[in-house]
Amino acid sequence: MLNHTGTKRIITDRLVLRQFQSTDVFAVFNNWASDERVTKYLTWLPHSSICDTENIVNLWVSKYNEMSEYNWAIVLKDINEPIGGISVVEKDENTATIGYCIGYDWWGKGITTEAFSAVIEYLLDEVGFSCIRAYHSVLNPASGRVMRKCGLTYQNTLTKYSKDGFGILHDVDEYILKKQH
Repeated sequence: MLNHTGTKRIITDRLVLRQFQSTDVFAVFNNWASDERVTKYLTWLPHSSICDTENIVNLWVSKYNEMSEYNWAIVLKDINEPIGGISVVEKDENTATIGYCIGYDWWGKGITTEAFSAVIEYLLDEVGFSCIRAYHSVLNPASGRVMRKCGLTYQNTLTKYSKDGFGILHDVDEYILKKQH
């Protein structure tokens, strides 16, 4: 049985993972949501206006009263503003499926791996999920490297499984990590 605790603050060496706040709108828009390089392999299009970002941040904030909601802003301690996000995008009684994105300026620096590792530990040890799952577009192998660094194992490739922001179906690789008892 899961012990839903909600989106609690998690601190790592370089990061603070915390709930999004309404004051984060400009950082979210500027640091990743408006950048087509970041959203290229995601299920949504880059935000064309700050209003798009304000609407989604307000939606995220409104859901934090649900203890089964897990959606963190990835805040780099050095600049004290969100540079990405990581969340449970789907869940059942055993498995949490994680999605993440990070601003282009912070790609290749191990930040997503650091955030994902901390979230995995939290979800397995504190919430009680027994399995973590993640998917990435086969066109984005860097995301698969993050998953492997975090201990997930490749399971299979799902054909035409996920739609991008334009509605085009893409093949995705599925990765899983099962809790060791």
